[in-house]
Amino acid sequence: MESISPAARLRGVLTSPLLPIWALPALLPFGRSAEVVIVLCLIGCLFLFARHPRALAEHPGARLFVALCACYGLAALVSAIDAVAPGKSWGTVASALRFFPLGLYAAFAMRRAATVRPVETGVAIVVTFWLADAWLQAITGHSLGGAAEAERLSGVFGADNLKFGPVLATLSPFVLQAARQRWGRRGLLLAIVITLVPVLLSGSRASWLVFGLVGTAFLWRETASRWRFFAWTGGLALFALAAGFVGWRTSEAFAARVDRTLLLFSGSTEAVDRALAGRLRIWQTAESMIAAHPLNGVGVRGFRYAYATHAQPGDAFIYPGSPGAAHAHHWVLEVLSETGAAGLALWLLALALAWRAWHRADAAARERAFTPAVALAAMLFPLNTHLAFYSAWWGLLFWWLVALYCAALYAMPDTTRNRDA
Repeated sequence: MESISPAARLRGVLTSPLLPIWALPALLPFGRSAEVVIVLCLIGCLFLFARHPRALAEHPGARLFVALCACYGLAALVSAIDAVAPGKSWGTVASALRFFPLGLYAAFAMRRAATVRPVETGVAIVVTFWLADAWLQAITGHSLGGAAEAERLSGVFGADNLKFGPVLATLSPFVLQAARQRWGRRGLLLAIVITLVPVLLSGSRASWLVFGLVGTAFLWRETASRWRFFAWTGGLALFALAAGFVGWRTSEAFAARVDRTLLLFSGSTEAVDRALAGRLRIWQTAESMIAAHPLNGVGVRGFRYAYATHAQPGDAFIYPGSPGAAHAHHWVLEVLSETGAAGLALWLLALALAWRAWHRADAAARERAFTPAVALAAMLFPLNTHLAFYSAWWGLLFWWLVALYCAALYAMPDTTRNRDA
């Protein structure tokens, strides 16, 4: 059997239909460059439907994605009717259309089960590179993204783009899954430990919780026993506390984050607001918007423009050059304040459709979709703070994960057998 040369392997990767799917996470640190993937997927879809006009009707994963994305887009559409910032809201409605080719392309590029693992491995390689870069920054203070931000690791994203923690925690299931498949349980535990430290030093407390949920999901699947699960979880929790204690004693920035978090237990409203970095004020303002616009909200992405009208006097987020906070920092409050009860109903319908698809799938399909499912569940966990799901950047990552979920869940098993065996 002839070995494949490195040049041939490289050509295979560059010409693979999976390349646009791999490319998106690799391009995330570089601003809006990840939108190139949308263009590639659109071109691929045009060729697909030119050759197979009924392709959508024949693929349940593609149909599921269209239904989920339609709920997202319809919520934005309903909110734009009387939006406080019509241009921003209608522009967001139009931009939501770009997610359809992303999901459709993923569904057909990953239509066979054999493609799921290479996609997950490719994403894991990208995230592992980020981890190595983050460890370098933790040790030396510098990475490929430049010097670390004053209060946290910024990694390859750079000090002026503090999304490293949320993205790392959200995509960590791909690293954990690849390590488990390659090296078994020891690989899984090692991957959890190696990922934990950069997540902690990223300074994003929301990311701490997201990664905790991811680790819990993997341990629950791995142990298959309640007592073993508690034992493993307890051991890793002790390790996390020990790592946190070392960070608290050795890193002033990390210690400041921990000390601020502990203000949550002070009992003072002002201290709690400080612990939450002002989010308590933002949430109270969101509640005022919801009360004033209960049906369809202030308009998708109109939170910033309605903020001053609903904020309390003296709100620190209102100052010259800034009309207020950009978004609600919680996806339920974001949906309710910007798209109202109608929008939340559509989101809940989408969640129900996604859950029904999972519930009806067989064990093999659930195993294929486990990684993106865990990422999405942790990303949407309601007892946390969140980035804006209707923003261009975070929304793109969200719908990329939804596309992987739908594609993996309905990928066709490879039933081809070796007849010569």
